[in-house]
Amino acid sequence: MVSPDAASEANSNAMGEKASSRATVLAVHIEAVSALYAAYMPWLKRGGLFVPTNRKFGLGDPLFLRVQLPDEPEPILLSGTVAWINPPNVAGGRVQGVGVHFDDGELTPKVKALIEQKLGALIGSGKTTHTL
Repeated sequence: MVSPDAASEANSNAMGEKASSRATVLAVHIEAVSALYAAYMPWLKRGGLFVPTNRKFGLGDPLFLRVQLPDEPEPILLSGTVAWINPPNVAGGRVQGVGVHFDDGELTPKVKALIEQKLGALIGSGKTTHTL
């Protein structure tokens, strides 16, 4: 399951990042490959993740994600922007939250490749996800 760690949501400056005071850090712990599949957005140019949250964000809002991927020893800090919003009570019973498009950072291609390696053939499976 993808679970945001609400207690660790904080202003990005608390982590020493140079960003606007509006940028938020969302910690996301993804325990299983099936949950990673449901959260991953390969159709975004640089990849992205859907994060369940009841916090309100607008399209284009900057975010930092502290992502713990399955079988990885340490979380990864990525920057991104909100590219997708599932509002409360969205049709189809989808989970409320935001899709975050990874920014064009130095780490992004490595993280995208790591995620896609973990997902393997699941990427083209057509199974339901939190987004499309």
